[in-house]
Amino acid sequence: MKILLLKFRNIGDVLLTTPLINNLKSFYPDAQIDFAVNNGTEAMINLNPNLNEIFTYDRGYIKSLSVLKKLWNEIQFIRSFQKKKYDLIINLTSGDRGNLIAFFSNASIKVGYKNKNWTSKYVFTHQIPEQKLRHTIEANLDPLRVLDIPINNKKVEIFWSSNDAKIVNRELFNINSYIHIHPVSRWLFKCISDITMSQIIDYCDFELGIKVVITASEDKFEIEKVNKILNKCQSTPINLSGKLSLTQVAALNKKAHFFIGVDTSIMHISASNNVPVLAFFGPSGADHWGPWDNDFMESGYNNRNGFQSMGRHKVFAESRGCQPCGQDGCDGSKISDCLMAMDIDLIKKNIQEMHSAKRN
Repeated sequence: MKILLLKFRNIGDVLLTTPLINNLKSFYPDAQIDFAVNNGTEAMINLNPNLNEIFTYDRGYIKSLSVLKKLWNEIQFIRSFQKKKYDLIINLTSGDRGNLIAFFSNASIKVGYKNKNWTSKYVFTHQIPEQKLRHTIEANLDPLRVLDIPINNKKVEIFWSSNDAKIVNRELFNINSYIHIHPVSRWLFKCISDITMSQIIDYCDFELGIKVVITASEDKFEIEKVNKILNKCQSTPINLSGKLSLTQVAALNKKAHFFIGVDTSIMHISASNNVPVLAFFGPSGADHWGPWDNDFMESGYNNRNGFQSMGRHKVFAESRGCQPCGQDGCDGSKISDCLMAMDIDLIKKNIQEMHSAKRN
């Protein structure tokens, strides 16, 4: 059995497909499972022992080409899967690229979303239902349901190398007790106010007496955002922004007391590590994207907004009728009012509870 999975989305989206990989390998233990993803997201699955080969689609490079070269590269990428003779193809996104890969393949079983794209009408032998208000983990497992394959677990997993761990230990100078804070997203409208985040950092250091380790990507806007936050801090956290790869951040996170941050792939990495998460949600909804507790088989995020929890994880969100809006800030401002209004005293109370639970 040769299986091809397709997920042309973002980093966190790819990580949340790992329960699907696990269950497929459990049902087809001798299967060869390959995965095609966008370039830059493959770190989430590179060392997954259940995968054979990973293919990447370089969006940035192809976008830079002329129209004719872009079309030629798209065709070459799509047709490259035809000769691999897959038995089963599962397209986990609704775009034309995955649909066309499935269409031109010789797979006898093709699973994907029914949508308005003309390609989906003639491609799939099995169609996945709409996600609606369900968690993304559940949506990613829908192919198993339509194929009558049992779902034995819903655990999200990430893997890193021993070298990743060595690099993290070197950067931390043997500090073993810390709180991991990832305060930014490349979408800045997902961020809380700088002053609130600085107060959180100071509270962890001065009141709880635990060192804070800050991470962010090497993106210049994220680095600038972190620097603005740190300029408002009275404490001096360890700032590793831009210094670690995704898998190195995962290795760092695994040893943290708990994690504090906004809705990003790093939040999902922390949840996959079974490290308690305190996350801030604004335009995105916890019902779709809340940090998943690996000890559970059902989502704990049953509301569209407001404070919610799932096992060891907590989600802060305002109870506003407009939330989640899916917009890039209020009125296109790139700033989300609901995230600017977070109650620092309530946040501190929950941080204290997480700290006490860790000590016990």
